[in-house]
Amino acid sequence: MEKTILYKVQKVAKGALPLSLLTLLPLFSSCNDFLDIQPQNEVVLENFWKEKADAASVLTSCYESLESNDALNRMVAWGELRSDNMKAGTSTPNDLNEILKESLLPSNPYCNWGKFYECINRCNTVCHYAPQLQKIDPNYTEAEMKANVAEATTLRALAYFYLIRTFRDVPYCTTPSIDDTQNYILPATSFDVVLDTLINDLESIKDDAVRRYYVDDSPNAWQNSCKVTRWAVYALLADLYLWKGDWDRAIQYCDLVIDYKRQQYEEMLQLKGNLNNIALIDSIPMILEKPVGQTVCGNAYNEIFGEGNSFESIFELVFLSSQSVKNDMVSKFYGNDRTPQGNLSASDILFKDVAQGSNTLFKKTDGRAYEGGELSGARYIISKYVRTRVSYRTNPAPSTEKDLNLSQSLRAESDAFANWIIYRLSDMLLIKAEALIERGQGDDFDKAFALIDVVNKRANDAVNGTRSSTLKKSDYIDSKAAMEELLLDERQREFLFEGKRWYDLVRVARRDGKNTRLVNLVTRKYQENVNALKIKLADPNIIYFPYAKSELKVNPLLKQNPAFTNGEDTELTR
Repeated sequence: MEKTILYKVQKVAKGALPLSLLTLLPLFSSCNDFLDIQPQNEVVLENFWKEKADAASVLTSCYESLESNDALNRMVAWGELRSDNMKAGTSTPNDLNEILKESLLPSNPYCNWGKFYECINRCNTVCHYAPQLQKIDPNYTEAEMKANVAEATTLRALAYFYLIRTFRDVPYCTTPSIDDTQNYILPATSFDVVLDTLINDLESIKDDAVRRYYVDDSPNAWQNSCKVTRWAVYALLADLYLWKGDWDRAIQYCDLVIDYKRQQYEEMLQLKGNLNNIALIDSIPMILEKPVGQTVCGNAYNEIFGEGNSFESIFELVFLSSQSVKNDMVSKFYGNDRTPQGNLSASDILFKDVAQGSNTLFKKTDGRAYEGGELSGARYIISKYVRTRVSYRTNPAPSTEKDLNLSQSLRAESDAFANWIIYRLSDMLLIKAEALIERGQGDDFDKAFALIDVVNKRANDAVNGTRSSTLKKSDYIDSKAAMEELLLDERQREFLFEGKRWYDLVRVARRDGKNTRLVNLVTRKYQENVNALKIKLADPNIIYFPYAKSELKVNPLLKQNPAFTNGEDTELTR
C-alpha cells in the first residue's frame, strides 16, 4: 500500500518532465507492481484526491523535493561557489571545480534544475486539486484547504525564486502536469515578470497561511519553523520586494516578522519567568552567544545551527533521525567527524589572522569567524553546520587561536540530519537595513546602522555591558557607499556558507547596472589569471548560470544565455 500511495503522488506530480528531461522516471522503478495494475493516469487520479489526507501527501512531497540532496547541493552550488566565500577542498569533483574556476559550461550537471521544477509541479498539483477536494470531503474545511494552497504557493514561489536568481529568465508555469499528452515546452519568462508574479501570488494567499501550528511551550513547537507559516510568507515577500527595489514594502514585511518575534519573546517570558539564553539587544530579541551567568560563548551557534528550529528560525528544511531522508550535502560539501575537510573549503580572505586582529572582515572578538571555519593544514575548512556544539572564550580578546580554548563536537558521518535554514531573524534585520539604506530618507541610515549593529553585537558578545560595539557609526553614517559596504560585509559575516553570498552580489550588480563591485569582491580569492577573470566576469550575462545542455535538447524554445554560446556546447545553443 505504501508503494501505491508513493506512486500516486509521483504520477500526479510529474509535470517537470519536459522541463527536466524526464527526471522523475527513475523514481518509478520501485513501483512496478502498481504500474502493472493501474497504468493509466485517469485511473490514478480517479482513485486519488478523495480525502484531505491526499492533499497532505502531495504537500509533503513538495517539501521533500526541496529537501532532496539534489536540491540542497544546488542551493549551495548556485548561491556560494562563485562567490568570494568558497575555494576547492579535498578531492573536489570536476563539476564543482569548473564552477569555482569560472569555467562553467552548459554540460555541467549543476545547470540541471530538475528538482526545483519537480517541487513546482507538485505545488501546482496541490493548488489545482485542493479546492476541488474540499468540495467533496466534508472533513476538509475551507480554512484547511486555503492553508494548504498557501503552503504550496509559498514553496512554489521559493523554488522559482531560486531559479530566477540563478538563471535569470526561466520557463514559468502554474498548471500541473497530470497527463502525458500535455505540452510543457515553454519559452523563458523574464526575471522581472516572474518576480512580479511571485509577489502577486504571495500577496493573494498571505492571510490564509497558518500563523503557527503549536504554542511555544508545546513539545512539537519546533514544527512551527519547518513548515510554511504566515511569517515564512512575510519573510519571502520581504526578500522578493528587496530584489524588486520596493523598499517600503520590504521594510513593512520585515517589521511584521520582527514584531512577531518580539511578541513571541514576551510570551516566553510570561511562561518561564526569565530567559538566560535570549535577551533584547536594542529592542530586538536575540539568542545570546554567551547566556547570562555563563563564561563561554557558542550558545547562539549551538541553538541555531547545531540543534535547529531555534527561537530565531522562520523557515528551515528539517531532517529527522526518525526519517530516511538525510542532509548528506553538509557531510559531502563541508565535512564530518571522519572527514573534516569536505569537497569545499573557505577562502583564505575570510579567516586568516582573525585572532591576531589583522583580518579585514572579522574583529578578533567575532564568534562567527571561529564558528564558521578553522585552519587545517593549508586550507580553512568549513565548520558551519558541521559542528553540533562549540564553545570558546573571547573575553579577554584572544591574540592567538589557542587563547580561545575552543572545544567542539563534529557531526558524525552517519548523523546527516543538519537542518538547512532558509530564513531566520537575522535575515529580517539585514533585509530591512538594506532597504533603509537604499531608500535613504530622513534617519534611514541611523535606523539601518542600528539593525546591523544588533547582529554584530550578538556575534561579538557586546551585550549586557560585556564590551562596547565593534562598529562605529561615525565611520559609515555620512556615506551611502560606506553603508552599503557595511551591509554587504555584515551579511557575509552572518550568512557564511548558507547559500546567499553569490545572490547578494548578483542583487548588487543588478541594482548597479554593472558588475564592478561583484568583480572586485569575487576576484579577491583568486591567485592566478585575475585580470582575465575580471574581464570575463564583467559581462552582465555571466553572473547567471547557462541553461543545461539537456534542456536545450528537449526545449527548442529556450534561448541560451549569450555569455555561454561559445565553447564545446556551441552547436546546442541558439
